[in-house]
Amino acid sequence: MTTVTDRYTSFSGIDCDGNAKVVIDRVIALAAMPEHANGFWDRFLLRLAEAGKVGARKADELCLACSHTYYIEELFEAAGDEVGLEALRRLEDECC
Repeated sequence: MTTVTDRYTSFSGIDCDGNAKVVIDRVIALAAMPEHANGFWDRFLLRLAEAGKVGARKADELCLACSHTYYIEELFEAAGDEVGLEALRRLEDECC
C-alpha cells in the first residue's frame, strides 16, 4: 500500500483540495456556458482532464486553480458569481 503525503504540510488542517474543487466545479459550469466559453477555457479544461490521468506528472486541480487565479477571478466577475469569488478568495488566502 502506497502512502500519499500531502505536499502542502504548512497548510495542515486546511482542506486545500476541497477548496480547489469548489472553485474548479464553478469554473467548469461557467466555461460550459456559450457566453463564457473561449479557447483559454477549452485549454484549461483539457489540462484539468489530463490531471486525472495516470502517468506523467500533470498539474492537479489545486495547482491549476492557484496558477490561474486572475483568469478565474475575471470569469467569476463577468458571470456575477459571488459564491465563486468568495471560494476563490478562500482558496488564495488559505492554500495558494
